[in-house]
Amino acid sequence: MLVLLGFILAFHIATAALLFIATIDNAWWKNDVSSTDVWQTCYFNSSECNDETISGYGDCIKAIQATMCLSVIFCCLSFIVFVVQLFRLQKGQRFFIAGTLQLLSSLCVMIAASIYTDQEKNFHKNLHAGYYGYSYILAWIAFAFTFISGVMYIVLRKRK
Repeated sequence: MLVLLGFILAFHIATAALLFIATIDNAWWKNDVSSTDVWQTCYFNSSECNDETISGYGDCIKAIQATMCLSVIFCCLSFIVFVVQLFRLQKGQRFFIAGTLQLLSSLCVMIAASIYTDQEKNFHKNLHAGYYGYSYILAWIAFAFTFISGVMYIVLRKRK
């Protein structure tokens, strides 16, 4: 049981790290000239970053920013709730609150990555041709991890 608990905690921490990196790091879209995330665009030749390009994306980018921040918040809250429930739940009960928060985190990151995928053509029409960066890919991986973790919490029962 201790090994399972250690695996669950390590999995949750890894998931939170993926969410933090996907939200903060500047690599949702890359090309030869610049690297763009949901907050700013950085240019390789001048080591300069600005948010002028991002501010022109409209409300869609604000929705992406908000849902990515919410996913990180829900994931961290889920971890705290899980640790509290370890000590407070009676034997045989399920971790519904922690699981629900983790599923909300999964929903938020899925919404953010889906909006970015849908609006990619509108976002980058004035930039050079490019490709999705590793932060975008990490966001999709984090979606899968948070979903698996949320289901795992809901199915898991507290044992002695």
